[in-house]
Formats: sequence, structure tokens, C-alpha cells
Amino acid sequence: MERLAELEAKSIYILREAYNRIEPLTMLWSLGKDSNVMVWLARKAFFGRVPFPVLHVDTGNKFAEMYAFRERYAKVWGLDLLVVDCPPIEEIDDSLPPAARAAARKTAGLKTAIERHRWSGIIAGIRRDEQATRAKERVFSPRDPAGHWNFRDQPPEFWDQYKTDFQPGAHLRIHPLLHWSELDIWRYIEREGIPVVPLYFARDGKRYRSLGDRDITSPIDSNAASLEEIIAELEATNTSERAGRAMDHEREDVFERLRADGYM
Repeated sequence: MERLAELEAKSIYILREAYNRIEPLTMLWSLGKDSNVMVWLARKAFFGRVPFPVLHVDTGNKFAEMYAFRERYAKVWGLDLLVVDCPPIEEIDDSLPPAARAAARKTAGLKTAIERHRWSGIIAGIRRDEQATRAKERVFSPRDPAGHWNFRDQPPEFWDQYKTDFQPGAHLRIHPLLHWSELDIWRYIEREGIPVVPLYFARDGKRYRSLGDRDITSPIDSNAASLEEIIAELEATNTSERAGRAMDHEREDVFERLRADGYM
């Protein structure tokens, strides 16, 4: 499919541009469908090997199937895997709603990892169609040294001309999947035969459309038990991808608040 070829080429270009211009660099691996596609693209971009560490910011509260997937495919794909534990919930801002407070543990864990490893750039697998605040992002998105994101002051990116020379001390998030849709992701997974966590496939009338922590992620009603069925289901649905994420049903401004503070 021509669209998938174009998406792939653009993402590979972004990954190579980041690797050539930003050092040191790491890639977030959440174990979900988007980040698995991102790792796959990185392996294609660099001839079968991801040339930078892959980081899992671990809350300790993922599904067992996700941890099994991590252990298996870190070896199969030859990844230089780093696992960073998140701080306990008691250390997180208690003014946040419960699910957002739990999610904010990942932001705190990531900030600690950035300070420890002094990464200048973090590659993340977000998409514009996933959530309204993420639609404001840029491919090369500057943060201040504390990881804060000023969504009102983003560099223009016209005709795939990306700004990568920011002031000293700036920290960059790089988003090679920003231009993809959820359907694009699944069609590419089908085309390439990319492994995914089995929780995405329906069992007993339920499946997970988006994966997060066990206590703040719920399955949707679905009988889609194959890639073909998932794609057909998405072609017909009007339901939000993150409908099963508890955080997205809390206060209207909470996601924007988390993103501004450095959330993935």
C-alpha cells in the first residue's frame, strides 16, 4: 500500500535525522503497538540493529503478558534495554485525580532517568490522532532542562524541515509516528508481521485497544481476534482509542497538565 510506504519512509528519515544530530539519545518502549512499530522502524532504519538504548519506564503495574513480551523481544530484537522503576504514588502530586496521579509516576521516573543518563533526546511513539493535546506536538519538540513542554511555543515544521539546533540545555522529544493513525499502525503491523502483546486480541468478548497499567486500563467489548478483524473493527468504529484509559475520563485539563510537565 502506497500510504504505508510513505509513512515508513518519513519515519525512517526522522529516526536517522535524530541519530545524526542528537547525542546521547534513547527510545521509549512502552511495549504497546505503537512503540513496537517504532522499534521495528528503527531496526529497518539502521540495518537490523537499534543503535541507541531502549528505555522502559516501569510502574511495576503492567500486565503479566506485557512483561513476558518485554523479556522475549528484548532478546529477539537484540535491544540494549534499560528498565527504570517509577517512584511510589506517595511521592506524586496529590492534587491530581487518581488515574492521572498514577500515570504521573511515569513522568517522574523518566525525569530521573534523564538526569542520570544525561540524554539530550528521547524518541517517543505518540501520534497526533491519539489525543487532542498530542495533536499540538511537533516531530522535534523542545523541552526545558526540567522536561517541561510549552505547547504554546512550538517551532514551525514546514515541508519536513525540522529544527534540531536548539539552545544549550534544551531537551528534545522526537516523535517519528506523529503523522500515523491508529489504523495505519494496525495495517503496518499486518503488512510487516510485527509481534504485539496478545491482550490486543479479543477473548471472551473483550480486548484491549490501548495498553497501560492494570488498574487504570480497561478492555473494550470486541470479538476482533485477528489482525484482519481488528482492522475491520477500527474502520467501522467512532469510539475513541483511549476510551479504556481511566485518566482520559477525569478532569478535562488533566492530560494537557501532564503533557506540559513531561508526560510521554
